[in-house]
Amino acid sequence: MADARSLYRTWWRDRVDYRWLVDTLRSHAALRGFKIMLGAGGIVMLLIAVLAALAQGDVSGPLGWQGGVEATVAGAWTLRWWLLPWPREIESLVWIALFDLDTAANDLLARDRVIAVLGIVLLMAMGGYVTVFHGPRILALHVGWSMLTAVMLAALIATGHLPATGRGEPHTPGRYQDLALGLDIVLVMVVVVGVILPFVQVCHWIVRVDALSDPLTGLLNRRGLDSYLAAQVDRCGRRSGYVASVDLDRFKTINDTFGHPFGDEVLVRAARRLRDTVEPEALVARTGGEEFVVVGCLREDPATVAEGLRAAVETTPDLPVTITASVGVAIVDAAQPDAEWTEAAFRRLLHRADSAMYRAKRLGGNTFVITDGDEPNEVRYLAHHRDLEPRTG
Repeated sequence: MADARSLYRTWWRDRVDYRWLVDTLRSHAALRGFKIMLGAGGIVMLLIAVLAALAQGDVSGPLGWQGGVEATVAGAWTLRWWLLPWPREIESLVWIALFDLDTAANDLLARDRVIAVLGIVLLMAMGGYVTVFHGPRILALHVGWSMLTAVMLAALIATGHLPATGRGEPHTPGRYQDLALGLDIVLVMVVVVGVILPFVQVCHWIVRVDALSDPLTGLLNRRGLDSYLAAQVDRCGRRSGYVASVDLDRFKTINDTFGHPFGDEVLVRAARRLRDTVEPEALVARTGGEEFVVVGCLREDPATVAEGLRAAVETTPDLPVTITASVGVAIVDAAQPDAEWTEAAFRRLLHRADSAMYRAKRLGGNTFVITDGDEPNEVRYLAHHRDLEPRTG
């Protein structure tokens, strides 16, 4: 049970990287097809507005003002998806809000309960888009709004204020029949919007997290690092940040001497040590065989961070040999006038951290090298080439 609660807490806190998701779909040439389908959805909405006006016997103009507004929104939606590039995250959220408001207004102002109930389906359809492209908190807002709309519509039906026809025939409410219909609407929304959509999003999230994780250590893989990078950059904001490249020393010798199963155990334990050493918000990824990358906001002296990473690996417990690592750290100092902490800057920092790590390797390993510019600042600890010997004591 505790593991289940932890899973759902992690899902709730996860901020889907909208930009990364769009870039991933673009890399697979999927965006064009999605844009065509989403734009076609606007055509369907426009047809629904026309048919709903005809079904209700609307005589106040070709569509009536209500249908006209809905048709206008539907047309703008279609043109936007078909003629313009894929929207940024903020624009996507604006369209969701506009769609939800327009749909709810049309449902509650309808003069026929059948038409109003059919309009509820559109909120379910938008929920599918939200489920894929946005996080659990946005989905929760959409679900809450959809449920509120359903409850208000059910109340109109249950109290006899929304007749079964819009053509002016008198409606003789059946108290229990209307109440039952209203409850049915709410229960359907609970199942479809309140249960199925979150269920689909959690499943989608678990599969995505699994694809972004290293199966051996449970850390992020390189794709996962790229996915969560934007959120980390936003989290650091104007504060200084660092990128650390950590490479286990003489790992091939470890595999050759003790075997690959032992090498896997070393990787798992080293990964755990690195994860426990850095702040909880830092990103820790295994980007290669024995290579790790740490990205975090700088809250202390860079040398303290680097030494913490180096010492964490060297003091990995319950191993018959001492494991060491070479550490390279690149920093962006927010106090500098030309400092920048962006995704592009991260790429440069990672390159510099790698260069610093290889400098540490050439110094003999079990060393860290820090760079805050083009020239690394070497800080050496136990840099002699230590033989693999069993631990004593």
